[in-house]
Amino acid sequence: MNLYRLLQQRAADKHPLRVALIGAGKFGSMFLSQVRRTPGMHLVAVADLAPQRARDSLARVGWPAEQFAAPSFAAAANSGKTFITDDAPAVIASDVVEILIDATGNPAAGIRHVLACCKHGKHIVMVNVEADALAGPLLARRAAQAGIVYSLAYGDQPALICEMVDWARAAGFEVVAAGKGTKYLPAYHDSTPETVWDYYGFTPEQVARGDYNAQMFNSFLDGTKSAIEMTAVANATGLTPAPQGLAFPPCGVDDLPRILKPAAAGGWLHHAGQVEVISSLERDGRPVFRDLRWGVYVTFSADSDYVRRCFREYGLITDDTGNISAMYKPYHLIGLELGISVASVGLRHEATGAATGFRGDVVAVAKRDLKAGETLDGEGGYTVYGRLMPARDSLACGGLPIGLAHGVRLKRAVTRGGVVTWQDIAAPDSDAARLRREMEAEFAREWGVISPAHETV
Repeated sequence: MNLYRLLQQRAADKHPLRVALIGAGKFGSMFLSQVRRTPGMHLVAVADLAPQRARDSLARVGWPAEQFAAPSFAAAANSGKTFITDDAPAVIASDVVEILIDATGNPAAGIRHVLACCKHGKHIVMVNVEADALAGPLLARRAAQAGIVYSLAYGDQPALICEMVDWARAAGFEVVAAGKGTKYLPAYHDSTPETVWDYYGFTPEQVARGDYNAQMFNSFLDGTKSAIEMTAVANATGLTPAPQGLAFPPCGVDDLPRILKPAAAGGWLHHAGQVEVISSLERDGRPVFRDLRWGVYVTFSADSDYVRRCFREYGLITDDTGNISAMYKPYHLIGLELGISVASVGLRHEATGAATGFRGDVVAVAKRDLKAGETLDGEGGYTVYGRLMPARDSLACGGLPIGLAHGVRLKRAVTRGGVVTWQDIAAPDSDAARLRREMEAEFAREWGVISPAHETV
């Protein structure tokens, strides 16, 4: 509330929020379409590995060419125009940038950008939920130590779920479950970039006409993206995963209070206070009635006769006890809503969701029998998918995070359905891997846990 009024004041004062975007893909382009319509914001720079792609994106969403023709950061700052570059480190280091948006989707790049923002004192909005799932708990700590705001991206489902959880708790309700909808069947875990289009119902002609990335689309289908997003929610809200990970129960919006409650009370959950993703398909493939495929939800409890009566009086749908009800948002607008995070971070120094602990993790699981010597191809590929696990369980088994399961070689075979561990691979030598191992070691010490991956801890 009041963000628009505060933005208008910044515009009137000729002191707009100075913003830079790294990554001009789909999410970034959606933000580009809105930022020039938003008072009190100045997009100083866009960085992309292919600068022409950034220019094409700006033109496609309606920017006049002269608006993104600034020849330098200084020229952009003085003219109100936008500078296009391929030099992300220079963008972060620039004195004219206050808030950075990482929309790269690359976990290693995201980690580099957060650490650079810590060094240069820039707030960061992380569209890059892959990086957050890999190392968000430690990145958020580093950001707090540096005095900057680290925030999940509004418009993406994790931040919207965090908002709903916060609403329920601030209103005095106990949160029973929170999550999102998706299209899911158990067979999807085996999907590869070759099979993904059949599952989506896309014809070869549709695929040929569009700019479709099969591996990216497959990461949404095979359960990996759901696991990544629920990891971010668990780490930000204090809700926790079930020991077996996501169950993907078929559920429409009218059945949320009945299904999204603990099994002991007749629902599907392992425990109260759980993250869970619901499916828009029944297990036999039939569509769920009034599904929530594109939306987010929270279920919460009344815990008093008076509130249960209020639920009835105001028409809330409840479970059969009348004690559990639900709120949901049927859609999320992705990058079109990202300005909410930018405004919240810049005007209030408040994140729209950020890790407060290490509660969930996404580990790599073999899609088929994998042989020693094979190379893993990461999120949405042919070899592994990501499974949500409680973080303590992940550390206890030495699970390899999905964010590092790309381009690494197996030292030993892993059977279909098996968790790939650090001990199964030739460990990657990268900044992202080192930061992840540092995070694991830090939390293992705090918990008094000795992991197979950290036997010296």
